[in-house]
Amino acid sequence: MKLEKIIAVRTHKTVYRDGDLAVKVFDEDFSKSDILNEALNQARVEETGLHIPAVIEVGKIDGKWAIVSEYIPGKTLDRLMQENPEKLDEYLELFVDLQMEVHSKRSPLLGKLKDKMNRKISESNIDATTRYELHTRLESMPKHVKVCHGDFNPSNIIITPEGVPYILDWSHATQGNASADVARTYLLFRLAGDVDLAEKYMKLFCQKSDTARQYVDKWLPIVAASQSVKGKPEEREFLLSWVDVVDYE
Repeated sequence: MKLEKIIAVRTHKTVYRDGDLAVKVFDEDFSKSDILNEALNQARVEETGLHIPAVIEVGKIDGKWAIVSEYIPGKTLDRLMQENPEKLDEYLELFVDLQMEVHSKRSPLLGKLKDKMNRKISESNIDATTRYELHTRLESMPKHVKVCHGDFNPSNIIITPEGVPYILDWSHATQGNASADVARTYLLFRLAGDVDLAEKYMKLFCQKSDTARQYVDKWLPIVAASQSVKGKPEEREFLLSWVDVVDYE
C-alpha cells in the first residue's frame, strides 16, 4: 500500500489516498477499541443504504492501526460553500436534506446516544449539582432510535463530480434523538465562529422537519456538556458557557 498522498490530517490520525482507496492511519497510542468501533459503526451505517464510503479492511500498517475505505472523489461541501458564496442557501438546503435523510434511517445495533451522553456528563468536571440537572433533563427527553451522525458538518460531506453527496466520518454515530444531532451541528457552527450560518441552519432545519426551536434548545446544554469532555481547552470553555447559561426547570 502506497501512503504517499495525504488528503486530510486530523488530531491523532492522517488520511492517505492510494488509488481507489482512502487509508485512515491512527497514531500508535490511539485506542484500538475506538478504531474497531469506528469501522463497525461505518459498516452498520453502510447497511442502511446511505451514500457513505464502504469499509474495505481494518489492519495495521507499520505498526499503526488503519481503516481502509473506498475513496470518494470530489470536493467537500465546506469547500464548495467557500468557493461559491452566492450558492450558500442552496448548499445549506442540501445539507439539511442530507441530515434529515440520515435521521430517517434505523440501525438497531448502533450504540445508544443517551448512554453515551450520560457517560460523558459523568466524566466531565462540571459540578455535581449541574451534572444532576443535566442527567435529569437527559432522562426526561423523548427516547428515539434514529441514526445520528454525531459530527455532521459540511467538511464531512463530499460532493462527487457527478453531484452525488457522500457522508464521511461515522466514528461518533449512535441511535437516538435527532434533535441532539441538530444541537451538535449548531454548536459546531458556533464553535467555528459562524453565528449567522448557525442561526440560518437551525431555522431551516426546524422549518423543514417541523421541529420546535425550543425543543432543540433543550438539548444544547446536554450536548455541550457531553462534548466538553474531550475538547481543546478553548473549546471546553466555549461549550461550558452553554451549560452555564441555561435555566433549569
